[in-house]
Amino acid sequence: MMKRFNFFRPGNFRLYLAALLFLASLAGGPVLSAQETEPPLSGTSAAQGTAAIPAPSESALIPFIDLTIRNPENSQEVAFSLRLLLLITVLSLAPSIIILMTSFLRISIVLDFIKHALSLQQVPPNQVILGISLFLTLFIMWPTFDLVYRNSFRPLADGNINVEQAYREAEGPMRLFMYRQMQGNPGNIRLFMSMRGLDRPNSLADVPTYVLIPAFILNELTVAFKIGILLFIPFIVIDMVVASALMSMGMIMLPPVMISMPFKLILFILVDGWGLLTGQLIRSFL
Repeated sequence: MMKRFNFFRPGNFRLYLAALLFLASLAGGPVLSAQETEPPLSGTSAAQGTAAIPAPSESALIPFIDLTIRNPENSQEVAFSLRLLLLITVLSLAPSIIILMTSFLRISIVLDFIKHALSLQQVPPNQVILGISLFLTLFIMWPTFDLVYRNSFRPLADGNINVEQAYREAEGPMRLFMYRQMQGNPGNIRLFMSMRGLDRPNSLADVPTYVLIPAFILNELTVAFKIGILLFIPFIVIDMVVASALMSMGMIMLPPVMISMPFKLILFILVDGWGLLTGQLIRSFL
């Protein structure tokens, strides 16, 4: 009868341990030999392969900006700090200047009027209307901006004039543009001149800039609302006709806007509404 193998006997345990060591040496031998035969990497090559970062080219260098706050040493540094604060203030007010001192105000209001006259709520989106107003403003104001660039910005960049002269040169074309838009309606200029206790102006030179800007804003609002009223009239007629037809047929619960909006869109497209509106807006400034 076969004897039962006892693993915990001293002789059997040593035999089993020797067999495990022998199998481990056979399994790990080729790996160790392969590792020993592989050529070692030098410190320089290893560093280049793992941690070395290629140096950036000179064109990709980012300048370091260091802002320090200290007490001014002389009056020139005080004046420079005040000019820097004034420049930052002007840059923060640049969107308002573009909106209120150019043709952007009138164009954006008129386009919003036509959107509501057509009974459109989401089409075109407000971003599209503002984008159209911006590019139409660039088209209309391009001669004025070109004069400002050639007479103010370019000489200042070349060092031929100082900041004060550049401001005067940039102020002239903008004042002339605003004054031309109010030649047919000088009442706003007289209103603000009388409110400041100034004499009645005879020319543009007699009107200060702080009087010309609010007068121009009121003039643009007035002109834009007049154009908006004229745009609303034909579409109101369509709404009235549709509402009368629905009431005569007894469809009181049906919203008239739902029926009249397709007719207004058809009329607007047939008469080339966008082309006529854009052309008349541009001619109103010329």
